[in-house]
Amino acid sequence: MRQINFLLIFSFGLATVMFTLENTTATTVHFLPGVSSTLPLAALLLLVGGIGATAAWIYAVWSGVVRKVETLQSNGDAEAQQVRISELENDLRRYRATVDAQLGLLPAAGESSALSPEDEGSLSLAAD
Repeated sequence: MRQINFLLIFSFGLATVMFTLENTTATTVHFLPGVSSTLPLAALLLLVGGIGATAAWIYAVWSGVVRKVETLQSNGDAEAQQVRISELENDLRRYRATVDAQLGLLPAAGESSALSPEDEGSLSLAAD
């Protein structure tokens, strides 16, 4: 991969040098009304290309900063979710212990697990 990158950079550099040597004619650039400058065409294109490359680099840095901030926020959210999960697990254990203790207090807990239809009706009325 490094060889390909080197080949691309070398090719673009060589093309830039050839372009610069072939295009030395002066070109007038009008920035605003009354503001103009005369530069060789190659120098002007290199200047504009440099400004474009700098803008692309600034955008890449800004995107990296935004991505880093989003990552830090998502890590904070994940930690908050882990805390909430552990709280819910503790609540679940406590509720299970309470239910197990209440089931032990039922009079039919030590007897048969099969309920008669009369017992089921009385349990559903008691629950309501």
